[in-house]
Amino acid sequence: MEDKDWETFKQKLKQKTEIDLNLYKEAQMKRRILNLVQRSPHKTFVAYFDAVSKTKEEFAEFIEYLTINVSEFFRNADKFSKLETEIIPNLMKTSPRLSIWSAGCSIGAEPYSLAIMMKELTPSTRHRILATDLDVEILAKARRGVYAENEIKAVTKDRLQKYFTPAPEGKFAIKPDIKSMIEFRRHNLLKDRFETGFDLILCRNVVIYFTEEAKTQLYTNFFNSLKPGGILFVGATEAILNYRKLGYVSSQPFFYEKPKTNPETKK
Repeated sequence: MEDKDWETFKQKLKQKTEIDLNLYKEAQMKRRILNLVQRSPHKTFVAYFDAVSKTKEEFAEFIEYLTINVSEFFRNADKFSKLETEIIPNLMKTSPRLSIWSAGCSIGAEPYSLAIMMKELTPSTRHRILATDLDVEILAKARRGVYAENEIKAVTKDRLQKYFTPAPEGKFAIKPDIKSMIEFRRHNLLKDRFETGFDLILCRNVVIYFTEEAKTQLYTNFFNSLKPGGILFVGATEAILNYRKLGYVSSQPFFYEKPKTNPETKK
């Protein structure tokens, strides 16, 4: 019965949200969702799903929990510093106007961090920054651009003063000129078509529960989306062990480059 209940739950979720749990590591996701069910008055996955589906707010909270929307500005500051001082300046030697994609952007902290960085590096250049996520509710929060103190703890006082304004409840709002640099859009990384022509793609802290097959397909799609010489930047715990097989060269840890010239076809 439990197996049938789980399968029906997955079908209902996919039908309502396009989230296909078959592309996620089953044991981890099942345990994660079971934790929610056991904390509720419901006895089965389906009963829980049917209950939370009745209320927009409850369902939004469920999807946010499911898609692991934890983020903050300049997350892993040492990696962002490397991005700012080495990776982006090198990319701009061949592409003065960069096309950047923040994939799985969550609450918007990552693309706004990028926008701040790009504004400081090239104040007079309008780069393209695309930010996508599966969760429409979290995208709405990203578009609002209002953040609590814990989400901006890595923002320097100087940047906080320049790019944010105080908001109610002790929060801080992104200024309109930074907000206008971002194009937010819903996108399902495991289902939707990928754009091409990116100089830089960031996909960080997104794939933790994906199956190995789903990760391989995702990184292949990113490879095809990058320009020759473009860089894929992944999370601090998400090193791509088979990056050579996928066609990348490792620029440095957690930064993977699409070769500037196509390598010889592997035998």
